[in-house]
Amino acid sequence: QVHLVESGGGLVQAGDSLKLSCAASGRTFSGNCMGWFRQAPGKEREFVAAISWSGDRTDYADSVKGRFSISRDNAKNTVSLQMNSLKPEDTAVYYCAASPFPMLVVTLTSYTSWGQGTQVTVSS
Repeated sequence: QVHLVESGGGLVQAGDSLKLSCAASGRTFSGNCMGWFRQAPGKEREFVAAISWSGDRTDYADSVKGRFSISRDNAKNTVSLQMNSLKPEDTAVYYCAASPFPMLVVTLTSYTSWGQGTQVTVSS
């Protein structure tokens, strides 16, 4: 089991940038695909971005492609989500998640460890 703690959320204006960080501890980290998901009020949790264990492969939801960037530092056991050109529709609780699989996976059910979430609010 991987323990995850997110940080970096906050209230920003449309067009601003924000960087989320996720600190991992536990049994393993470098062997896990890591992902970011988000959940807006009244909506289901949705995929945002994922990065393979080696960091050589990434994937993004269409809604954030070109604006968000995921990265990881296996030496520091961290994964980050750089969010640029934020829009009001990006407002949600953002969750860091770890998959037991090393390869890139994007489905919610492929992730077994979750952080507590961090709120991102984008005002218009």
